[in-house]
Amino acid sequence: MKMKTKKTIANVGEILENHIKKTVNKKTVTLNQVAPEIIAEKLKLKERLKKGFKSSEDISDFVLNYLDHTNHLSHPHYMGHQVPVPHNLAGIPELIHGTINNPSSLYEMGPAGSTCEGFMINWMLDKLGWLKNKKKYNFTFKIGLPSGVLTHGGSVANLTALTAARSAISPDVWDKGNPSNLVVMGSASAHYSILRSLSILGLGKKSFIPIPVDKNEVVDVSKLESIYKKLIVKGKKVLCLIANACATSTGLFDPLEEMGDFCQKHNLWFHVDGAHGAAALVSKKNKKIVKGIEKATSLIWDAHKMLRVPSLCTAVIFKDFKHQAGAFQQKGSYVFHSDKVVGMDSMAYTLECTKSALGTKLFWALAIEGEKAIEDFVDYTFNLCINFYNILKKDSDFEIPYKPQSNILCFRFIKFSKNNEFQLKLRYQIINNKYFYITSCEMNKIRYLRVVLLNPSTNITHLKELMLEIKKIANILANQ
Repeated sequence: MKMKTKKTIANVGEILENHIKKTVNKKTVTLNQVAPEIIAEKLKLKERLKKGFKSSEDISDFVLNYLDHTNHLSHPHYMGHQVPVPHNLAGIPELIHGTINNPSSLYEMGPAGSTCEGFMINWMLDKLGWLKNKKKYNFTFKIGLPSGVLTHGGSVANLTALTAARSAISPDVWDKGNPSNLVVMGSASAHYSILRSLSILGLGKKSFIPIPVDKNEVVDVSKLESIYKKLIVKGKKVLCLIANACATSTGLFDPLEEMGDFCQKHNLWFHVDGAHGAAALVSKKNKKIVKGIEKATSLIWDAHKMLRVPSLCTAVIFKDFKHQAGAFQQKGSYVFHSDKVVGMDSMAYTLECTKSALGTKLFWALAIEGEKAIEDFVDYTFNLCINFYNILKKDSDFEIPYKPQSNILCFRFIKFSKNNEFQLKLRYQIINNKYFYITSCEMNKIRYLRVVLLNPSTNITHLKELMLEIKKIANILANQ
């Protein structure tokens, strides 16, 4: 059956708008988890796959049921993973891309999307203080100048950066394979994608040399020199040093400036995993927390976290284009052309042969209200986290291991038990009550409750409500 596009889009748009209004005003639960078999029945997956949607109304029914079984990120009590609440209009670039299907990795296949990507990479380079052409309209890749590309997520971006670092230290690796003595130094609390990348690259997890961390899992820079010297004596070649900016679990930053100085001293590649915390670069007030990030050789920055871009959208940035150019060494006559072409192709520098118009999503997220709104959002969430910390600190029922540096905070409820299992049960019961959504993590083998304050609708009143909810549930669990 042929459906009217205009009517269908209008219906879905109205449903989404009502969904946001209800969620922001707490007229929904945050998360109602049911078995996938139940969801499949409600969505009529078998029936609709076989016969197709019958009408615009049938599509509306699917969307309504789909929304009922989602995690309601716009709810002020959503304080969970590092997935942002996008702006109400942030889905429009997804609609455009889904309609025209222009991939942005080959300029001639998506000129507008590729241009948006080049512009937004320049915007990021400017925030780092690396951009010399302030007009941001120079899209030419050139050795000696900074560069970058957008990828589908931080894991792909970290893999890309490590691939480039490997090519820099071992230029013939593409043909001859990995030398047996390559190692990577980094925080013992590095993101799991680092070890995953090393395994994918054929280096193995044993090639990762963890740098000891303090009680809050921040790198102890005093250990760097001795560990490095021992590696050199053993005949190892250090591919790079990796810093967290910030750690996924705690939101705390490694000492970037000291680590950058160490790398400059020993002529080492300095990679900063800034997936979450690089967003501090947009804030005049909070930029000091990433001082030293400009010393990086490579950097990743997730726009789908603090920049409120719908997932996924991550930049992998290089101080010198030669490193981006050296990451992948392949030929494909149907896509890689030696002759001069219009625009810029990023395909030769990414893991992904085809990618969506990520630059358009990133540009749109900032352009909806202007970049000052993103700066205000970053400042608001960082400040909200500090205020929550100050309130928790005054309540003896709670234990807080550190003062937050970003919008992530770990804490635990200790009135009845400091047992890890109790904290985990507490977290799951909070979710099962459907009114709050928070996460949990371990730090130095101690289990904590964890909030990530990424919701512009969340305020200190909601956090006080969370404390009351925790106390109520803890009391029930303690008396069971």
